[in-house]
Amino acid sequence: MTDYLPEEAQSTKALDIMQEEFDGSVPNTSVMMNEVTIQEALVFKEKLASIDGVTDVTWLDDAIDIKTPIEMADEETVETYYKDSNALFSFSIRAGDEVEITDEIYDLIGEENAMAGEALDTANQQKMAFTETMYAAALLIPIIILILVLSTTSWIEPVFFLTAIGVSVLINLGTNIFIGEISFVTQSVAPILQLAVSLDYAIFLLHSFSDYRQKVADPKEAMRLAMKRSFPAIIASASTTFFGFIALMFMDFGIGSDLGLNLVKGILLSFISVMVFLPALTLMFYHWIDKTQHKALLPSFKNIGSKVVKLKVPSLLIVLLLLVPAFLAQSQTNFIYGIGEQPDTTRAGSDIEKIEEEFGKNTSMVLLVPKGDIAKEEELVQDLKENEHVKSVISYVSTVGAGIPPDYLGESVTEQFFSEQYSRIILQTNTEAEGDVAFGFIEDVHKTAEGYYGDGFYSLGESVTLYDMKNVVQKDNTVVNLLTVITIAIVLMITFKSISYPVILLLTIQSSVWINLSVPYFTDSSLVFVGYLIVSTVQLAATVDYAILLTEAYKENRKEMTALKAIKKTLDEKIFSIAISASILSSVGFILWITSTNPIVSSIGLLLGRGALLAFIMVVLFLPAILLVFDRVIEKTTWKPNFFKEK
Repeated sequence: MTDYLPEEAQSTKALDIMQEEFDGSVPNTSVMMNEVTIQEALVFKEKLASIDGVTDVTWLDDAIDIKTPIEMADEETVETYYKDSNALFSFSIRAGDEVEITDEIYDLIGEENAMAGEALDTANQQKMAFTETMYAAALLIPIIILILVLSTTSWIEPVFFLTAIGVSVLINLGTNIFIGEISFVTQSVAPILQLAVSLDYAIFLLHSFSDYRQKVADPKEAMRLAMKRSFPAIIASASTTFFGFIALMFMDFGIGSDLGLNLVKGILLSFISVMVFLPALTLMFYHWIDKTQHKALLPSFKNIGSKVVKLKVPSLLIVLLLLVPAFLAQSQTNFIYGIGEQPDTTRAGSDIEKIEEEFGKNTSMVLLVPKGDIAKEEELVQDLKENEHVKSVISYVSTVGAGIPPDYLGESVTEQFFSEQYSRIILQTNTEAEGDVAFGFIEDVHKTAEGYYGDGFYSLGESVTLYDMKNVVQKDNTVVNLLTVITIAIVLMITFKSISYPVILLLTIQSSVWINLSVPYFTDSSLVFVGYLIVSTVQLAATVDYAILLTEAYKENRKEMTALKAIKKTLDEKIFSIAISASILSSVGFILWITSTNPIVSSIGLLLGRGALLAFIMVVLFLPAILLVFDRVIEKTTWKPNFFKEK
């Protein structure tokens, strides 16, 4: 995820300087060896350092002189690395080869010892991205087929739906080769999300084709009429989703652009597939649809409209009561900016528990300060050591000593501390990688360093990166949400030629988004911010289709009858189609939540599954009530509404 920070971020600049000036890098992995002596630990350190791709192995001998009795050294420093015969090593793993290197380290340490860290998390996500996507698809496709079989009157129709969208998903995955690389989050989420969001287009077209087959003898003519009739609904649905995903591409945090570009490509390809490939496929094999007809497997939804209308007042009151608390709560949610916690059912999760049980929290941070003034550096190190969250400091002045001029020592000793321009100070801290305490500590360190070097220093490490990520994505949140709402509002204004319809539709869906995103606040649980940012956009862009479908039908019915009769008829006609779309998107979300061990993907899944259900409830209960209440306002703010007038 750190690769997606903008170039101007402080930690990105620091990483570039570190790579230019020093051979080493920030420790991003740790290993705990149980029941070892100091000599055995030193032997293991050499074995670990000999693995290709493992660098900067740090242990007790880097912090103190172990030739002197260990009892004479600072107890807190010793126990950062060696405690109760357990040794904790910190080291760096080469980026890009995390899977191979962590597998080799596992072979070296065996089952009884433990490994944790940022590089291991990356390796696990890389391993899981493809297999979990396939696992989710294997569970999801039978569920979607079942939903589609229940909603159609032909056994073969669901195959046509899935083929049309499946082809576009595969082409979209193939076109990623031109991008060069994509995030594991995109790999896990985009294909399944594309399938769920764009399946509606195929359903709209084939349902329309079935209707015209009963009126027109020639299948080609029936398809031509079906394409003409369903085109406005499909283009409106695709446009809102398309522009919603375009908004993600305006994020400074690159994951938005990565996922947004993939989903935008996916929507375009799905639209082309449904309007070009699906009609050709259907006309070639429409006999199969005829031969595989079956009776409707679900009862009809007749007279449901009159039952829903009776709930008009309670629906309005409940939503209006929930709206303000939900809006306030979703902005107060406690966010996680990294990858989130590893489940303790995995080895990575249980290893973290073992290490923390023995050594507590352990996070590395590196300071790069201007080289040259040893006395100033010594004062800074002393100040840093006094901070309650600093467990140990590795620097020239704390390891070699300020009294020994660097020129007297060989380069092999000084190169780990000095480059041409900078002096490197490594802090081991007892904070989490993120959170209020960790971010407060970073601000304290920055203030301390500022007192000595102004803005001439740099900091880096996992917690520093997450701190930068927090600052970047909080700005993104406002931009993305605003862009999504504005672009979708414009599409709705063009579609309905109205000012009031877009406001009503956006209020309906945005309310479901706020209620959905407020749940973590009321349940006192943390939310992965990337998941929050993506879902706040995706839920609005994807589920506004339900509102469009219902409102489009209501608008036509309203030309022939009163508002009350029009809403009843619309609900009778459209509630089934909306339920099918919502159940598919909801199934996608909940299956991603259940199958993924990646906390980001799992978080997106849960929010998406719950969001689709909430959007369905809002469209079926709240939207009809609002349309009835504001019927006169709609008429006055819509171009040529041609509403039915009672004589």
